[in-house]
Amino acid sequence: MRDLLAKFPALRAVVVGDVMLDEYIWGHAHRLSPEAPVPVVAVERESYVAGGSANVALNLVSFGARAELCGWIGRDAAGDKLRAKLAESKVAFDARFARAGTPTILKTRVVAGHQQLCRLDREASTAHYALSGAAAAWIEKKLAGAAVLIFSDYAKGALSTELLTRLTKAAQKKGVFVALDPKPRRPLEVKGLDLLTPNWKEALEMVGYSPDLPASVQPSFDAVVERIDQKYKPKYLVITLGERGLLLRGPREKFQIIKTYAREVFDVTGAGDTVIAALALSLAAGATLKDAAHFANTAAGVVVGKFGTATATPDEILNYLP
Repeated sequence: MRDLLAKFPALRAVVVGDVMLDEYIWGHAHRLSPEAPVPVVAVERESYVAGGSANVALNLVSFGARAELCGWIGRDAAGDKLRAKLAESKVAFDARFARAGTPTILKTRVVAGHQQLCRLDREASTAHYALSGAAAAWIEKKLAGAAVLIFSDYAKGALSTELLTRLTKAAQKKGVFVALDPKPRRPLEVKGLDLLTPNWKEALEMVGYSPDLPASVQPSFDAVVERIDQKYKPKYLVITLGERGLLLRGPREKFQIIKTYAREVFDVTGAGDTVIAALALSLAAGATLKDAAHFANTAAGVVVGKFGTATATPDEILNYLP
């Protein structure tokens, strides 16, 4: 694990996807509103963290790598806060990706004690966030000298099949490792990526099943893995299974499942971001899939023990090991 972490500072990653700002409104609630059967929250403070694909970039930097984030945000108050958070975390962000007329995607969570009461989403239509034309050309140039390209899809409109095809071809010509965390409700038809990291519901959806299918009638792991391999042909497939752990399938290998390392699950927000960042970096650094999954599983165990969108540092990861 220490040897792997020592390789990360030499790696540079480009993250492309749906960029967001996560806002938390913290307070306490001791009574119900007389207007409706809902709690009255006395606000104590507010905090902001980078979310969506920005959280993938923060995880990469937290592990010791360098990262550049590509995706549209607005020239608005939320965008200013997000750019400040990125700069504070040393995530590179091209100012050309901030533009007027495109509101920054903002997710506001109201929390009383440690209980999330509701979430408020502010965003425009998916067309506002599509990366194409000049934006695609900018990203293509940023692949020079990169070791990793991560597509982080939150189904907000940034990614398209055309963009993935173009950037994947450019990346593969340069020997860049390409990974995708998919959101199948906006299907992306792309084959031959180095890594796919859906969760189980997303994996079902990718091969034509309802994500809400009852467990008793869900297809087997073998069937889903086989159909994903046939349809998408990834070199590595890792399916996150929540409390059941990770399903791993490497080149010319039968899949295996490793148990979760989480000791206490406090909040799973952003855990998928941690997993794809850890896996992509590790595999690009030359790790085996099993060693990469060991690192990702440990990092995710740290993150889900925190509240809200979070990252894991090398010290936290090493101290977490049994």
